[in-house]
Amino acid sequence: MSDQKLNIRFFTIADYEEEEIWLRQEHKNGWKLLKTFPPCFYIFERCTPEDVVYRLDYKNHTENSDYLQLFRDFGWEYFNRCMGWLYFRKPVLETDTEQDAEIFSDDVSRVAMVNHIVQTRIFPLVIIFFCCVVPNFIMSINKSTSFADFFAILFTLLFCLYLYLFFHCGLKLRRLRKKYSQGS
Repeated sequence: MSDQKLNIRFFTIADYEEEEIWLRQEHKNGWKLLKTFPPCFYIFERCTPEDVVYRLDYKNHTENSDYLQLFRDFGWEYFNRCMGWLYFRKPVLETDTEQDAEIFSDDVSRVAMVNHIVQTRIFPLVIIFFCCVVPNFIMSINKSTSFADFFAILFTLLFCLYLYLFFHCGLKLRRLRKKYSQGS
């Protein structure tokens, strides 16, 4: 039996809470996350089943050594970075209170993270969408050659994918922002 496994699982930038829950469950089942690779590859290592809290923070390469040291001081293990996300974990046995299992000290910090996600991920995607995908989608449906038909299908798929992701991520991030704002 192998000591490592590869899981393929897709989470959007708005699904980080679900990803934390999934990683915790995998650890309870005896699989500790080693590394992630974009867009959706997770490498796990067999371990002793244990209840371990996983937390993600979106810094998009704005963290520094003082930031990481702060987490180590509070017992968090920093072990992975992927597409702007930092991965931390801590055994539940090392948490005395519910707050010990959180990396954010308050809901204002959570709202700030959600705003950072919107500014550095959603806005650039909106610009790409309106500057590249939409014009190419319109041009591809106005031409009628077999080559143009291929691009019409490609840009139709991209157009639909972008719309889905905008609605899914936008609504979810809005709900998270509202949830965190009400908790303050």
